[in-house]
Amino acid sequence: MLQSDSDHGLYIGYSGNLRRRLAEHQAGEANATAHRGPWRLIYYEAYIEEADARGREVFLKSGAGRKHLKNQCRDFFQKHPPRSESR
Repeated sequence: MLQSDSDHGLYIGYSGNLRRRLAEHQAGEANATAHRGPWRLIYYEAYIEEADARGREVFLKSGAGRKHLKNQCRDFFQKHPPRSESR
């Protein structure tokens, strides 16, 4: 999960190479995030099987998944509140 330093919005995504993908987001090379950087990596999980990682991504992008993440990272979000989802 990434948080935008410019608008405090969150981005949840899957990648087989976290370092490369984060560099792409930082460089503005990812269409979904190019206009909202710079980005800060605030949470990640690692999986052996790609299918498990993709399934987890689907869950984390759901309402229940976002709620889980906000609870999991509550101390961080108290200091750096995410942008409202309705924006």
